[in-house]
Amino acid sequence: MEMLNQPLNLNQVAEISLSYVPKCKASERPSIKSSNDAYQILKQNWDESKIDLLEQFKVVLMSRANKVLGIIQISSGGITGTVADPKLIFASALKACASSIILAHNHPSGNLRPSQADIQLTRKIKAGGELLDIVVLDHVIVTSEGYCSLADEGVV
Repeated sequence: MEMLNQPLNLNQVAEISLSYVPKCKASERPSIKSSNDAYQILKQNWDESKIDLLEQFKVVLMSRANKVLGIIQISSGGITGTVADPKLIFASALKACASSIILAHNHPSGNLRPSQADIQLTRKIKAGGELLDIVVLDHVIVTSEGYCSLADEGVV
């Protein structure tokens, strides 16, 4: 009860600021028109020393014109999995003012089939995106030798 009687110190409240600093002009940003385009951009931006070693989850942030605003790594895990926190995914998308996103993670095993957990996560993120007007265009499973698009498979 003693703490309730102490005066409120407004200097201890954190200040929040948002910023987005693009590295190129809007006209120079790559656009994604297919799952293969997404795979090529993701593969180019994946650390080759980790793609066959451990699982990572990334999100491609996109404009309304399907131009890539950026790619953010959400998590890095172990050999068999990583955590993809929806709050971090949407915080990143909102900060970049993304209109749509593409989810991506790698399978170090080389197996391109989505797991039930992959499918459930995709559906969960898609439902959250609908509330925020952020479209989940695809979820791409990346390996060093190929990819699987959940949109192409009819899952998204």
